[in-house]
Amino acid sequence: MNKKLNYVTYQTFPAQTANSLQTISNVRYLVKNGVRVKLYFPLREEQSTSDIKSLQNFYQFKESFETFGIKHPYPHGKIRFIPKFWFHMSHVLWSRKLIKKSFKNDTNNYFFTRSDWIAYFLAKQGSKVIFECHQTSKVRNFIIKKIGMFENVKIIFLNELLSNNYKEVKKSIVLHNAADSDLFTDNMNKKENSIVFLGNTNRFNQSRGIGQIVSWWSDINLSENYTLEIIGGSTQDCYNLKNIINELKLSNSIKVSSWVDRKVAARKLAEATYGLLINTPNNDHSYLYTSPLKYFEYLYSGLSIIAVDFPSHRSLPISEKISFFENGNKESFINSLKNSKNKNPLSKNEIYSITLDHRANKLIDFIY
Repeated sequence: MNKKLNYVTYQTFPAQTANSLQTISNVRYLVKNGVRVKLYFPLREEQSTSDIKSLQNFYQFKESFETFGIKHPYPHGKIRFIPKFWFHMSHVLWSRKLIKKSFKNDTNNYFFTRSDWIAYFLAKQGSKVIFECHQTSKVRNFIIKKIGMFENVKIIFLNELLSNNYKEVKKSIVLHNAADSDLFTDNMNKKENSIVFLGNTNRFNQSRGIGQIVSWWSDINLSENYTLEIIGGSTQDCYNLKNIINELKLSNSIKVSSWVDRKVAARKLAEATYGLLINTPNNDHSYLYTSPLKYFEYLYSGLSIIAVDFPSHRSLPISEKISFFENGNKESFINSLKNSKNKNPLSKNEIYSITLDHRANKLIDFIY
């Protein structure tokens, strides 16, 4: 069977967001496994481009697929007040226009999307839709209630807790995120008692709590026994963290850097002993539904995982390998570091189960 897929997203490219990284990774591994993918997205930022060579350079991949950058003459990103309103309005208008112009009454091809409105408009006209759902919202609840029972709609949920909110869905599967094995090598020269945190220090404009973790390093049980490297976050966030570190005289044991090349980040993970998984408790997506890319990259790199004890982290695959600590509790954090050494390493089958290659094959089986 000649497998074809139209991957339609409201995410723009290139970008450093987890959404853009996940989309490119999904597409790459679908292509590697024999699917002919066409990627459609809006050109809504100055740096947006559909030039495949530019995207290959930015995301550092070699697979080739067709890309279609669609004009975006709507207010999102141009009007700074009430941004949420303009985001939703622009999202609806762009999605409806694209489908009317490019995919009207297309009931033969398969369409993959993470966009509520793209899924809605395609499903309503009878197109074959695969909708990947990462969180809840009022809009999403409305749309899934409307299309979740359609024969032409299949839904992928990011974790079991999320899936449990939508029992009415007729065809669904739970698929967590996964690690891009192409980024990593088998050469892991571990630095003893080194901890790494990879990713944004804020999420949904709320702190993930990295500042509190940094403040705990004033305790000699941490500063004299462990190093911490924080990789990611905005330039301003990194500047603020460095000021705190300097004030506390902790620059010998804590290092901070902004975004780095993905392969450089993979080398940093290969050198570390522990991977830190933290999030905000003030957002349902972070607290209940997230499936962090960094978790799978930590595992693939052979790191011991230290994670704040949230339901979203408890629902991750192979969560028995995680050493949990109570949110905001320094002593619990120190104990989790000590206890993590008792966790057994992953088997070969477990390692493959957290890769994008495995995820892509699960996707293909579900779609076709």
